[in-house]
Amino acid sequence: MVTTTRLLNKNKEKDCISVTFDRKYYQTTTAFIKRSLRPQEWQVSTFHGRIIVPRLGEERLLNEAAALEFIAKNTTIPVPKVLACFEDDGAVYLITELIDARRMDDLTCSDRIIIEEELEGYAHQMHTLRSRNLGGCSGLVIPPYRVWDKTPRDEWKLHPSEVEEYVFCHHDLSQANVLICHDELKIKAVIDWEYSGFWPEKFERAFYKRVGPSVALEGEVDDVDEMLKFMNEKLVR
Repeated sequence: MVTTTRLLNKNKEKDCISVTFDRKYYQTTTAFIKRSLRPQEWQVSTFHGRIIVPRLGEERLLNEAAALEFIAKNTTIPVPKVLACFEDDGAVYLITELIDARRMDDLTCSDRIIIEEELEGYAHQMHTLRSRNLGGCSGLVIPPYRVWDKTPRDEWKLHPSEVEEYVFCHHDLSQANVLICHDELKIKAVIDWEYSGFWPEKFERAFYKRVGPSVALEGEVDDVDEMLKFMNEKLVR
């Protein structure tokens, strides 16, 4: 039988709430779980009929786990608490506390402006964290997906700087990844840190200022070519 996203979602196991081409998601009364797919769960695309091999499925979860613990220790930015991160039978599990909240993109325009001010303060905290090395505090180099989607390269070994010039960036700071308290206009958690790491500050884009994904939309400046050029110049050959 051909494995497809629709088939896996139709036959979800207990507590599984969704299956995508590279991930399974679970939710219990107290925890939220991301799990990378095992090879037997890789899916056939309904568009081109070929198997979709998830890119860096395990590495992105390991990077997120390290980032969540790093941010919790070094800033006041609210993030989900990491309960566990481990490998089992060819899959990586990231288990965090469940955050009961609404998303920033569910707010009115006037309420979003208030949240933007709070978020800018948190972004400033992130950018005070500095390093000589490019990439995640996990030691993994995972570019933001707007760049990653434009290159087939998965392994990036990059030269460090002589000084701590790189700042910590979230790199997927869209309104969908900012969770808001139900009973007050306050950020409850910033989520989805898979692509985070130390980079030049100019590459941290304020995607939270409008609704939509963490990529340049029509009429916005697209920095993908500039970032790819920077990374290739830093590449250890």
